[in-house]
Amino acid sequence: MNRLTGRKTANLSRIAQLFQNPLQLLYVLPAIIIGLTVHEWAHAYSAFRLGDPTARNLGRMTLNPIAHIDPIGFIMLLVVGFGWAKPVPVNPRNFKNYKRDDIVVSLAGIFSNLITAFLFSFVYVAGVLKWGLGTNTAFMSIFGSIITINLALAIFNLIPIYPLDGSHVLEALLIRKIPRFFMFLRQYGQWILLGLLLTGVVSTVLGYLISGISSGFFTVAAWFINLF
Repeated sequence: MNRLTGRKTANLSRIAQLFQNPLQLLYVLPAIIIGLTVHEWAHAYSAFRLGDPTARNLGRMTLNPIAHIDPIGFIMLLVVGFGWAKPVPVNPRNFKNYKRDDIVVSLAGIFSNLITAFLFSFVYVAGVLKWGLGTNTAFMSIFGSIITINLALAIFNLIPIYPLDGSHVLEALLIRKIPRFFMFLRQYGQWILLGLLLTGVVSTVLGYLISGISSGFFTVAAWFINLF
Protein backbone atom coordinates (compact mmCIF):
# COMPACT_ATOMS: atom_id res chain seq x y z
CA MET A 1 0.00 0.00 0.00
CA ASN A 2 1.07 3.57 -0.47
CA ARG A 3 -0.29 7.05 -0.14
CA LEU A 4 -0.69 7.71 -3.89
CA THR A 5 3.11 7.52 -4.34
CA GLY A 6 5.87 4.94 -3.95
CA ARG A 7 6.00 1.20 -4.37
CA LYS A 8 5.42 -1.79 -2.15
CA THR A 9 8.62 -3.79 -1.81
CA ALA A 10 8.63 -7.46 -0.84
CA ASN A 11 11.93 -8.92 0.31
CA LEU A 12 12.05 -12.64 -0.35
CA SER A 13 15.82 -13.09 -0.51
CA ARG A 14 15.67 -15.47 2.44
CA ILE A 15 13.97 -17.99 0.15
CA ALA A 16 16.26 -17.42 -2.83
CA GLN A 17 17.08 -21.13 -2.82
CA LEU A 18 13.58 -21.77 -4.12
CA PHE A 19 14.59 -20.28 -7.44
CA GLN A 20 17.62 -22.49 -8.12
CA ASN A 21 15.86 -24.77 -10.61
CA PRO A 22 12.74 -24.60 -12.83
CA LEU A 23 10.80 -27.16 -10.79
CA GLN A 24 11.26 -25.18 -7.58
CA LEU A 25 10.17 -22.08 -9.47
CA LEU A 26 6.90 -23.78 -10.40
CA TYR A 27 6.32 -24.48 -6.72
CA VAL A 28 6.93 -20.92 -5.61
CA LEU A 29 5.05 -19.02 -8.35
CA PRO A 30 1.57 -19.78 -6.94
CA ALA A 31 2.79 -18.74 -3.50
CA ILE A 32 4.08 -15.39 -4.75
CA ILE A 33 0.86 -14.66 -6.62
CA ILE A 34 -1.30 -15.59 -3.62
CA GLY A 35 0.80 -13.63 -1.14
CA LEU A 36 0.95 -10.39 -3.14
CA THR A 37 -2.70 -10.57 -4.21
CA VAL A 38 -4.07 -11.19 -0.73
CA HIS A 39 -1.87 -8.45 0.72
CA GLU A 40 -2.97 -5.75 -1.71
CA TRP A 41 -6.62 -6.83 -1.71
CA ALA A 42 -6.67 -6.49 2.08
CA HIS A 43 -5.45 -2.89 1.82
CA ALA A 44 -8.11 -2.07 -0.76
CA TYR A 45 -10.94 -3.80 1.11
CA SER A 46 -10.11 -2.31 4.51
CA ALA A 47 -9.81 1.18 3.00
CA PHE A 48 -13.22 0.78 1.37
CA ARG A 49 -14.81 -0.42 4.60
CA LEU A 50 -13.39 2.63 6.37
CA GLY A 51 -14.81 5.09 3.86
CA ASP A 52 -12.25 5.39 1.07
CA PRO A 53 -13.53 4.03 -2.29
CA THR A 54 -10.41 5.02 -4.25
CA ALA A 55 -9.00 1.52 -4.68
CA ARG A 56 -12.40 -0.01 -5.41
CA ASN A 57 -13.13 2.61 -8.06
CA LEU A 58 -9.83 1.76 -9.73
CA GLY A 59 -10.61 -1.97 -9.78
CA ARG A 60 -8.17 -2.91 -7.03
CA MET A 61 -10.67 -4.43 -4.59
CA THR A 62 -10.39 -7.83 -6.24
CA LEU A 63 -8.61 -11.14 -5.77
CA ASN A 64 -7.72 -11.20 -9.45
CA PRO A 65 -3.90 -11.16 -9.38
CA ILE A 66 -3.72 -9.33 -12.71
CA ALA A 67 -5.00 -6.21 -10.95
CA HIS A 68 -2.16 -6.29 -8.42
CA ILE A 69 0.93 -7.79 -10.07
CA ASP A 70 3.47 -5.28 -11.36
CA PRO A 71 5.30 -6.98 -14.28
CA ILE A 72 8.68 -5.38 -13.57
CA GLY A 73 8.40 -5.90 -9.81
CA PHE A 74 7.36 -9.51 -10.35
CA ILE A 75 10.32 -10.21 -12.64
CA MET A 76 12.67 -8.53 -10.17
CA LEU A 77 11.33 -10.75 -7.41
CA LEU A 78 12.05 -13.86 -9.47
CA VAL A 79 15.50 -12.72 -10.59
CA VAL A 80 17.00 -11.09 -7.50
CA GLY A 81 14.72 -12.26 -4.69
CA PHE A 82 12.82 -9.03 -3.94
CA GLY A 83 10.29 -7.00 -5.87
CA TRP A 84 6.95 -5.27 -5.56
CA ALA A 85 3.27 -5.33 -6.45
CA LYS A 86 1.27 -2.41 -7.81
CA PRO A 87 0.70 0.03 -4.94
CA VAL A 88 -2.90 0.30 -3.76
CA PRO A 89 -3.95 3.97 -3.91
CA VAL A 90 -5.37 5.21 -0.63
CA ASN A 91 -6.75 8.66 0.15
CA PRO A 92 -6.72 9.06 3.96
CA ARG A 93 -8.81 12.23 3.68
CA ASN A 94 -11.81 9.97 3.18
CA PHE A 95 -11.32 8.33 6.58
CA LYS A 96 -13.51 9.36 9.50
CA ASN A 97 -10.71 8.84 12.01
CA TYR A 98 -7.48 9.58 10.17
CA LYS A 99 -4.98 8.09 12.62
CA ARG A 100 -6.91 4.96 13.56
CA ASP A 101 -8.11 4.15 10.06
CA ASP A 102 -4.71 4.79 8.50
CA ILE A 103 -3.17 2.31 10.94
CA VAL A 104 -5.88 -0.28 10.29
CA VAL A 105 -5.42 -0.08 6.52
CA SER A 106 -1.64 -0.24 6.87
CA LEU A 107 -1.83 -3.36 9.03
CA ALA A 108 -4.53 -5.06 6.95
CA GLY A 109 -2.08 -6.43 4.40
CA ILE A 110 0.23 -7.74 7.10
CA PHE A 111 -2.56 -9.52 8.94
CA SER A 112 -3.93 -10.96 5.70
CA ASN A 113 -0.56 -12.61 5.04
CA LEU A 114 -0.35 -13.93 8.60
CA ILE A 115 -3.86 -15.38 8.36
CA THR A 116 -3.06 -16.97 5.00
CA ALA A 117 0.11 -18.54 6.38
CA PHE A 118 -1.76 -19.78 9.46
CA LEU A 119 -4.55 -21.38 7.41
CA PHE A 120 -2.14 -23.09 5.04
CA SER A 121 -0.24 -24.40 8.06
CA PHE A 122 -3.32 -26.48 8.83
CA VAL A 123 -3.39 -27.76 5.25
CA TYR A 124 0.32 -28.61 5.42
CA VAL A 125 0.06 -30.44 8.74
CA ALA A 126 -3.08 -32.27 7.62
CA GLY A 127 -1.20 -33.38 4.51
CA VAL A 128 1.45 -35.00 6.70
CA LEU A 129 -0.68 -36.37 9.53
CA LYS A 130 -3.93 -37.28 7.79
CA TRP A 131 -3.22 -37.70 4.10
CA GLY A 132 0.21 -39.31 4.35
CA LEU A 133 1.88 -36.88 1.95
CA GLY A 134 5.64 -36.56 2.05
CA THR A 135 7.07 -33.11 2.65
CA ASN A 136 8.95 -33.27 -0.67
CA THR A 137 5.87 -33.85 -2.85
CA ALA A 138 4.69 -31.15 -5.26
CA PHE A 139 1.59 -30.21 -3.28
CA MET A 140 3.46 -29.98 0.00
CA SER A 141 6.22 -27.92 -1.60
CA ILE A 142 3.61 -25.45 -2.85
CA PHE A 143 1.89 -25.30 0.55
CA GLY A 144 5.22 -24.79 2.28
CA SER A 145 6.14 -22.00 -0.13
CA ILE A 146 2.80 -20.27 0.50
CA ILE A 147 3.47 -20.33 4.24
CA THR A 148 7.04 -19.06 3.90
CA ILE A 149 6.30 -16.28 1.43
CA ASN A 150 3.27 -14.99 3.31
CA LEU A 151 5.27 -14.87 6.53
CA ALA A 152 8.10 -13.09 4.70
CA LEU A 153 5.69 -10.49 3.33
CA ALA A 154 4.07 -9.94 6.72
CA ILE A 155 7.31 -9.60 8.67
CA PHE A 156 9.11 -7.53 6.05
CA ASN A 157 6.27 -5.04 5.80
CA LEU A 158 6.40 -4.47 9.55
CA ILE A 159 9.78 -2.75 9.13
CA PRO A 160 9.16 0.93 9.95
CA ILE A 161 11.01 2.27 6.91
CA TYR A 162 9.26 4.06 4.05
CA PRO A 163 7.48 2.90 1.91
CA LEU A 164 6.61 -0.22 3.93
CA ASP A 165 3.43 -0.58 5.97
CA GLY A 166 5.30 -0.34 9.24
CA SER A 167 6.41 3.19 8.37
CA HIS A 168 2.80 4.28 7.84
CA VAL A 169 1.84 2.91 11.26
CA LEU A 170 4.75 4.66 12.96
CA GLU A 171 4.07 7.89 11.09
CA ALA A 172 0.39 7.89 12.05
CA LEU A 173 1.39 7.54 15.71
CA LEU A 174 4.34 9.93 15.91
CA ILE A 175 4.23 12.37 12.99
CA ARG A 176 3.29 15.31 15.21
CA LYS A 177 6.11 14.63 17.66
CA ILE A 178 8.98 14.07 15.23
CA PRO A 179 7.91 15.40 11.82
CA ARG A 180 11.47 15.97 10.60
CA PHE A 181 12.33 12.32 11.19
CA PHE A 182 9.51 11.21 8.92
CA MET A 183 10.47 13.77 6.30
CA PHE A 184 13.92 12.17 6.35
CA LEU A 185 12.44 8.67 6.05
CA ARG A 186 10.27 9.66 3.11
CA GLN A 187 13.28 11.12 1.34
CA TYR A 188 15.87 8.44 2.10
CA GLY A 189 13.89 5.44 3.35
CA GLN A 190 14.05 3.53 0.08
CA TRP A 191 17.85 3.83 0.00
CA ILE A 192 18.13 2.73 3.63
CA LEU A 193 15.92 -0.24 2.83
CA LEU A 194 18.00 -1.13 -0.21
CA GLY A 195 21.14 -1.02 1.92
CA LEU A 196 19.63 -3.39 4.46
CA LEU A 197 18.62 -5.76 1.68
CA LEU A 198 22.03 -5.75 0.04
CA THR A 199 23.89 -6.34 3.31
CA GLY A 200 21.75 -9.38 4.12
CA VAL A 201 20.57 -8.00 7.46
CA VAL A 202 16.91 -8.26 6.51
CA SER A 203 17.13 -11.79 5.11
CA THR A 204 18.98 -13.03 8.20
CA VAL A 205 16.38 -11.64 10.60
CA LEU A 206 13.57 -12.84 8.34
CA GLY A 207 14.98 -16.35 8.41
CA TYR A 208 14.90 -16.60 12.19
CA LEU A 209 11.44 -15.08 12.49
CA ILE A 210 9.91 -17.17 9.72
CA SER A 211 11.32 -20.33 11.29
CA GLY A 212 9.99 -19.47 14.74
CA ILE A 213 6.53 -18.34 13.65
CA SER A 214 5.99 -21.23 11.24
CA SER A 215 7.00 -23.70 13.96
CA GLY A 216 4.42 -22.13 16.24
CA PHE A 217 1.76 -22.34 13.53
CA PHE A 218 2.60 -26.00 12.87
CA THR A 219 2.39 -26.79 16.59
CA VAL A 220 -1.06 -25.22 16.89
CA ALA A 221 -2.25 -26.91 13.69
CA ALA A 222 -0.98 -30.33 14.80
CA TRP A 223 -2.63 -29.99 18.21
CA PHE A 224 -5.97 -29.09 16.63
CA ILE A 225 -5.86 -31.75 13.91
CA ASN A 226 -4.95 -34.46 16.42
CA LEU A 227 -8.19 -33.73 18.25
CA PHE A 228 -10.08 -35.42 15.42
